[in-house]
Amino acid sequence: MTEAPQTAGCPVTAGAVPLYGEGLSGDPARLYREMRSRHGAVVPILLDGGFPAWFVIGYRELHQVTSDPELFARDSRRWHAWDQVPDDWPLLPFVGYQPSVMFAEGAEHQRRAGAISDALLAIDQFELRQICERIADGLVDSFAGRGEADLMAEYALRLPLLVVAELYGAPTGEVPDLVRDIAESLDVGDGAIDAHQRVAARMARLVRVKRGRPGPDVPSRLLAHAAGLTAEEVVIDLLVVMAAAQQPTANWIGNTLRLMLTDDRFAVSLTGGRRSVGQALNEVLWEDTPTQNFIGRWAARDTQLGGHRIKAGDLLVLGLAAANNDPLVRPDFTAAHADGNQAHMAFSHGEHACPYPAPQLAEVIARAAVEVLLDRLPDVVLAVPDADLVWHPSLWMRGLTGLPVTFTPTYTPGPA
Repeated sequence: MTEAPQTAGCPVTAGAVPLYGEGLSGDPARLYREMRSRHGAVVPILLDGGFPAWFVIGYRELHQVTSDPELFARDSRRWHAWDQVPDDWPLLPFVGYQPSVMFAEGAEHQRRAGAISDALLAIDQFELRQICERIADGLVDSFAGRGEADLMAEYALRLPLLVVAELYGAPTGEVPDLVRDIAESLDVGDGAIDAHQRVAARMARLVRVKRGRPGPDVPSRLLAHAAGLTAEEVVIDLLVVMAAAQQPTANWIGNTLRLMLTDDRFAVSLTGGRRSVGQALNEVLWEDTPTQNFIGRWAARDTQLGGHRIKAGDLLVLGLAAANNDPLVRPDFTAAHADGNQAHMAFSHGEHACPYPAPQLAEVIARAAVEVLLDRLPDVVLAVPDADLVWHPSLWMRGLTGLPVTFTPTYTPGPA
């Protein structure tokens, strides 16, 4: 970890740590430990392009920020650096203001988030479990006869969006392109903005269809909600929900399968499976949480945080994974793995956390995916050493580029 040089015309805080570049995502836990050792709970950082920000990695400080939406607000138009941001800035999909529930505040946020919560609450979780099992079985059928598979590309990345597409009443023929575009839009790369626009266009077409032919699905419920959402509001909020459901849930599935296939505490019970799946899912949220860091919050006025002076308009990045491993709240490293301990920050916290009941629905999807896979392929093992698995080069999401496995081939008879 190197400190950023002071450059003319770039008013960065002395000693700011670059939070970009090659190699930073290989061992994020080590990076966060080094930051905490040198800077404490709030770290001055530089984002891509040399833009200064604050990285909140202390659990208590993160709780403080997420609990005070008036002081640490979501509307990114408060940022004082907009006049310096180029049109092709790679973090623009994360930071650029959009009239969505993500950037709404106060009564407007409550209106939008309330409609989303109501639309999701109408999903029967028992029916959702059945949908997940059916889709998971179909995906396993597609590779069970080969005796080998990549559980990321062929399973974890496909399953959540297939489920969401069904809940949305979307045409399944668009799912492969949706998976590709949503993953690309959430990454930091040259094609992120174009991918985001393609996904938005698909959501707009879906809403036009649902306005004319409503059904028992999430878009139709949003269109009919008493909050009086416009078609444009429904489009952009559907996009937010789908993006939040796809990549994080896919990585939750993949990270959990990796844990169960590499850690002896879970491997010994693979043939029984169900007894340890819940523990593995919870442990991943603590140790390899799919959403590692989140941009962000903007200070509404001058304040103090973690011993630093935060100025109005400053950008704060939420260090969700680092806060989960804050030794001040986790002196016993294994304590968080106890059944029922869900005090992690995996879904953030406060008014702008993942809206209820989205975390519960995500758990239904992830648990079904893991349990079906282990039931169907009880002798599944990694095809490569654990050390050879590659994590995506992203500080924002934590997920594998691939999860190659082998197993005894099983043949599913086709239709008579």
